[in-house]
Formats: sequence, C-alpha cells, structure tokens
Amino acid sequence: MTTRQAAYCAMLTALAMIFGYVEALIPFGFGIPGVKLGLANIVIVLALYILPAYQAFAIQLMRIVLVSFLFGNLSMMIYSLAGGILSFLAMDLLKRADGFSITGVSIAGGVSHNLGQLIVAVLVVQNLRIAFYFPALMIAGLVTGCLTGMLADRIKRVMESYK
Repeated sequence: MTTRQAAYCAMLTALAMIFGYVEALIPFGFGIPGVKLGLANIVIVLALYILPAYQAFAIQLMRIVLVSFLFGNLSMMIYSLAGGILSFLAMDLLKRADGFSITGVSIAGGVSHNLGQLIVAVLVVQNLRIAFYFPALMIAGLVTGCLTGMLADRIKRVMESYK
C-alpha cells in the first residue's frame, strides 16, 4: 500500500464515519422504518473507484463497526454488516463488469443493501411474511442509490481534475 492509498483510506474512513454520524442525527424517513439516505455510501462508491477493491471493502467494514460501536448497538451492526457486505459485493461486481455508470453501481448498492438487511430481519424475526416490505425497500434503494451515485460521480470528476 502506498502512502497516498493509506492516506486516502484513513481520510475516507473518517469521512464515512462523519457521514454516518450526521445521518444518525437527522430524523429522516419516508414513512418507512429503517430507510436512510445512505450518505456514507457516497464515500464507499468513491473508494471503490479510486482505490483497490480490498481497500474500499476495508473502509466499508471499518465504518460499519466503528459507527455501530460509537452511535448504535450490536443489532445495528448485524443489520449494517449484512447490508454493507452484500451491497459492496454487488457494487464491486457491477463495477468490474464495465457496463455500468457510477450511478448504476450505486443504485445496485442501495437495493442490495436493503435486501441484505431484509434477509437478516427475516432470519431474526423468523417470519417470511416480513418480506412484503421488499418492494418499498427496493424503491427506497433505487432513489437513495441514484442520489448518492450522482453525488459520488460529481465528486469523482472534481477529484480527477485536481490530479
């Protein structure tokens, strides 16, 4: 790992944590429990495009663990890890496919994050009927993934202009 990559990892981890904290402070909801903007996903998508995938994945894991310990609880960590890992895998797969824009990759991340959390909820509650919630979560993932993807794309272009 180069010094530049280590600095990016540290900076992006801290920035993702700040976004996670800010998001925890903002009482935001579409009337759907658990739906968030996913501000920290902006950072993860950027990391996926400017760093090797394993470093972006490490940032994702560090953010989830640290934000859960600092501002949440173990339950939050379990749901966030399920959503975050599935989301990251989907985004990395689509990025490698080379046919998707940053926004498309982010949308896939938003939808798969919600799917991962829903799978954990079904396992915890031990009731498959909770899956009726998926269409609402899919729409929320599409909207928030699109917004965070557009922001990540804009930020990436600005970052590239300073190289």
